[in-house]
Amino acid sequence: MTIPAFYPIGTPGRPWGEAEVATWRSRQAVQRSYEADVLGRVDALRARLDVSEYGRLDVPPDSYPLFAIRSRSWRDELPCVLVTGGVHGYETSGVHGALQFVERHAASYDGRANLVVVPCVSPWAYERVHRWNAAALDPNRSFRRDSPVPESAALMRLVAPFRDRVLVHVDLHETTDSDESEFRPALAARDGAAYEPGEVPDGFYLVDDSEHPQPAFQQAIIAAVAKVTHIAPADAKGEIIGSPMVAPGVIEYALTRLGLCASITDAPYKTTTEVYPDSPRATPEQCNAAQATAVCSAIDFALAHHAGTPAAR
Repeated sequence: MTIPAFYPIGTPGRPWGEAEVATWRSRQAVQRSYEADVLGRVDALRARLDVSEYGRLDVPPDSYPLFAIRSRSWRDELPCVLVTGGVHGYETSGVHGALQFVERHAASYDGRANLVVVPCVSPWAYERVHRWNAAALDPNRSFRRDSPVPESAALMRLVAPFRDRVLVHVDLHETTDSDESEFRPALAARDGAAYEPGEVPDGFYLVDDSEHPQPAFQQAIIAAVAKVTHIAPADAKGEIIGSPMVAPGVIEYALTRLGLCASITDAPYKTTTEVYPDSPRATPEQCNAAQATAVCSAIDFALAHHAGTPAAR
């Protein structure tokens, strides 16, 4: 059933224009610091990893440097691993899980893979704990040629020189209660559509690529993460967030058609993680650990199963 939902901006049934977007943006207050939470930790990594500024996000009066962390022992013959977090700025463990992976586990892949980690793709949204960027656009529906979203465009430019050499890409996300209380109602209001309520799954799950599925890869990640936090069950319809559950804790999306971040390379192994931080059964520490564990298990599987990598020889 479709239920009209009140949203305090705009006219029901009419998409937002510039005035509504400006009103929405004026109500987005800074709630945390990108500089304190992210940049300080990135800076501390410079002693053992290469840190480079790959772009700058200007949202006057604010300006945010965008950083990528790379293996210092980069070798052209090694496969590349891409880890992205904070495409949706409000998804906290995506950012901090990426940083935890680098801090605690990156060294174990020296000489085995070239790592590229982008811990916070959307710093403006990170500070405001929001899904959208400053123009009320979703970066994770905007990874396509001539993207109107600067956060997405900057990441694609970074990846372009090595996109064909990426073996595995793990994009770190969360599904939260605020998806239903704020973000999906806001989306319906922005687009002049009726809000159709959904069900937030309790637990961790993965999104595979429906065009190029890798079920064994996804299940290896699920098995590893299940030791850290609980895996989301299907709902009464056998679905997770409206998509059929194709295996325990796994659904599939058409990544390229939807313009999702996990589509930006031709990696044979790709996945999008979804952690549920609002569960009474999970702590913030578990959520961060689940993200880091997902990255490690994804890399380990890919290196072990892909012909030509050091681990497979």
